[in-house]
Amino acid sequence: MLGFLQGFSYGLFMTCLPWLLVGLFNPGLAVPLATPSRLQVIARYCLIVPTISMLLWLTSLWGGFSPSLFGWLTGLVAIPVALPVERTLRGWLARRRLRRHEVQREAEAQRRRAEEERNAYEAGVSVLDPASPPVGANDLVLAMCRAKQNLLDVHRPDLAILTDRLYSRYHHVMDVLGDRFHTGELAFERSQGLVTQVCFGAVDTLTTMASQARGVVSVDGNYVRGRLEREGKRLSDEERTALVRRLDLLVETEHRLNKLSARIESALTVLDDTAVSMARIETARPQASVTTEKALEDLRLLSKVQIVMPAKIKMAFSGTVQFLLCFYKRFFINGFI
Repeated sequence: MLGFLQGFSYGLFMTCLPWLLVGLFNPGLAVPLATPSRLQVIARYCLIVPTISMLLWLTSLWGGFSPSLFGWLTGLVAIPVALPVERTLRGWLARRRLRRHEVQREAEAQRRRAEEERNAYEAGVSVLDPASPPVGANDLVLAMCRAKQNLLDVHRPDLAILTDRLYSRYHHVMDVLGDRFHTGELAFERSQGLVTQVCFGAVDTLTTMASQARGVVSVDGNYVRGRLEREGKRLSDEERTALVRRLDLLVETEHRLNKLSARIESALTVLDDTAVSMARIETARPQASVTTEKALEDLRLLSKVQIVMPAKIKMAFSGTVQFLLCFYKRFFINGFI
């Protein structure tokens, strides 16, 4: 065994110089790294490999000087065999690390998307389930469900929230109309028709957003950015131009989606204005026979009368008492004197 190690150390040491020359000519042939350099070649074949062979040789001297031919031949082929093995191992580790980073990035993106969804939901927003529409849903609500399902199919739940907000606004406006008008009234039918048309227009906009988002659903922006960051220097001009064009497509599509989202916000604002305007209309018959101002004025007059009347009664009573006292003094007391 010690003889094998001696022969192996001799053979390994003898191959350092040839591989050093090969590495100086082409570092990629002598160093199994993604971005090899001549400095790495010099460090490997002038320092690392000779040190290993020297340690093996010193260790094998305990058994005397007896190098074996098999060990020497094994040392000669050690580097040519180790380079492909190391290159394969490094590639597997790099792919494993890349997959792990992709999983972490996807988890972070999902967490951030979920947080954005929670922040995007307004108070009182009803969640519309495309798989199970509400009982008695009309054509408009069913169209909203289909639009939301299309947005979910293209992995855009942040845009699908707009469907929930639209459904909530529509439901609220219809409740206000039902409170202010009867179903058979002309004003109710006219208002309902206008609200329905506005909502159908918003549903068409949501469908357009789903169609445009479907065009770039297969473009992974994180992958493209990662390649440009990792391999930016080693990419050819044509490949770099293609990757940059993919990012431009994502940016352009996102810009168009933002414009369409602004249309949805305008429609939601119109529905809010309609609900507020309808809520201000007084259609119920008043229960009071007089107005509130008239009733308050009568109460003020009544309170004044209640304050003045006791004072007048007191004055009349004191006057009567004084008259009787005077009459008594004049006719009874003066008469006796």
